[in-house]
Amino acid sequence: MSDTQTMIENRPPSVATLFTERVDATPDAEAYRYPLPSATADGPSEWASLSWRETADRVYAIAAGLVALGVRPEDRVAVLSTTRIEWILADLGVMCAGGATTTVYPSTNAEETAYILADSGSRVLVAEDASQLAKALAHRADLPELQHVVVVDAEGIDAVTEGDGAADDFVLTLDDLEERGRAHLEAQPSAVKDRIDAITATQLATLIYTSGTTGRPKGVRLPHDNWSYMAKAIAATGLISRDDVQYLWLPLAHVFGKVLTSGQIEVGHVTAVDGRIDKIVENLPVVQPTYMAAVPRIFEKVYNGVSAKARAGGPAKYKIFQWAAGVAREYAKVTQDNFRRTGTASAPFGLSAQHKLADALVYGKLREAFGGRLRAAVSGSAALSPEIGYFFAGAGVHVLEGYGLTESSAASFVNPGEAYRTGTVGKPLPGTEVRIAEDGEILLRGPGIMDGYHGLPEKTAEVLEEDGWFHTGDIGELSNDGYLTITDRKKDLIKTSGGKYIAPTEVEIQFKATCPLVSNVVVVGAGRNYCSALIALDEAALLGWAAENGLEGKAYAEVVADPATTKLIQGYVDQLNEGLQRWQTVKKFRILPRDLDVEHGDLTPSLKLKRPAVEREFQGLIDEMYAGQNEQ
Repeated sequence: MSDTQTMIENRPPSVATLFTERVDATPDAEAYRYPLPSATADGPSEWASLSWRETADRVYAIAAGLVALGVRPEDRVAVLSTTRIEWILADLGVMCAGGATTTVYPSTNAEETAYILADSGSRVLVAEDASQLAKALAHRADLPELQHVVVVDAEGIDAVTEGDGAADDFVLTLDDLEERGRAHLEAQPSAVKDRIDAITATQLATLIYTSGTTGRPKGVRLPHDNWSYMAKAIAATGLISRDDVQYLWLPLAHVFGKVLTSGQIEVGHVTAVDGRIDKIVENLPVVQPTYMAAVPRIFEKVYNGVSAKARAGGPAKYKIFQWAAGVAREYAKVTQDNFRRTGTASAPFGLSAQHKLADALVYGKLREAFGGRLRAAVSGSAALSPEIGYFFAGAGVHVLEGYGLTESSAASFVNPGEAYRTGTVGKPLPGTEVRIAEDGEILLRGPGIMDGYHGLPEKTAEVLEEDGWFHTGDIGELSNDGYLTITDRKKDLIKTSGGKYIAPTEVEIQFKATCPLVSNVVVVGAGRNYCSALIALDEAALLGWAAENGLEGKAYAEVVADPATTKLIQGYVDQLNEGLQRWQTVKKFRILPRDLDVEHGDLTPSLKLKRPAVEREFQGLIDEMYAGQNEQ
């Protein structure tokens, strides 16, 4: 048996055990960094840190506080908060109490929040602030199992609870909970240890509700063994080490963010936690991470921002950027291909010389924007355009695409360090099996697969076979040496009226690589005789272009509606079509009056496209594109 197999097969039964082992091994090492509340919202953040021992002191206090509130093994405790240090402390506290964390996105409205709390049977809610508390209070009568709400930021809660009858023990602060926990530990010193020792591998640890693109979300049941396996398997890849500094901003309510905490606990490196997306640019030079995870939209925004900044610098500067971007892509493709064939990431002398010059002019500044120490970035949740991936790879920002689902505890595949291949999601984690079904669907089996959907045995049976194979719903191809390429979602495939199947994601990511102004694009055409597209433009990039083209001072909506913008985008669509099969080409398009976002229900909180919602919202524009056409 190999060391990796031994490591994975001898995993502890629970995340709580993993955590105690980490605290015992490196009690005084730094565990977390987090921003303190600033004097002004716009001012730079001051950062504090916690050692593993200090983290454990708070985690065990929270765990004991929950035990004192009556939380029993596998009782659900919901967390409704943005990504912050208290989210991690609460989650670990829940698990050390033997409970199970129900994750809720902070952007979830009151009605759906109430549905998740009721469906999960959550007995306690950890709410970030008064606004999140209000969501629970608005539906308190519909939540008979909810016994307590613990509020992290207490400011304003009196106004929310006034006249609600919630001034009793129903609402308490996180400080109150920790105080109760410490008192409980004084009376029963082994209370938390006893709970941790009793946890079994099959015991429920987390209940994550998939945001979904249609209908009510489903609760995915992930036992402790899923996270223990993930922790050991991630460590076994060798992608992270004790010396790393991770910048964690992803939503912890999403499985992608959550899995990053397991790997960190196993390895013991530092994690800087701040979920404020508007602070990413400011935080990176301060945190100076060695690795971070992100979704493709972040890399697309960075690329578009760098391109727009170069364009704003004048024709000469923009020409240099375009040349450097081309060199980066060529260099990445050549070096990756050579590494695949020879094991050495080499390039011809002429290309290497160009790359060195481009590095001095462009790439170095880009790396500095990421903090200057970024060894690798992991991209997941959706497909990244290979052309954007090659650009970053050639610029020295190595984007390792990975793949997984909520139902597989997030990390089923990841690209292997130096041997990564842009455009693929890499190889399966140790211990995970994969096979491709006859219709191209990716099937997975292994210790990371969920128990099933909460209270939905019929839905579970639809995707999980008795022998453990999970149907992902994704279409993919597996290379001879084990690298997986995702081509599309099975249910998203378009069949035209001419009988041709089209993968819209494939066309969409090619357009994102072609047009530097695009933010989001939705290809439609099911049952039609040609494809069309709804195109949303990046506001900052568009207004930068507008300022140079006689549209300076106009609002976004005015620029979008201007014929010059349509003409510009038509050029990019024509360029896209040159590289497509005839039946894939986009015959017509409409530019949307606004970008797609979470607030309007166009994207999930993890920034995945909700196609049905977008098509319903803009059905009028779709009808325009097909009006009067012969739909044979």
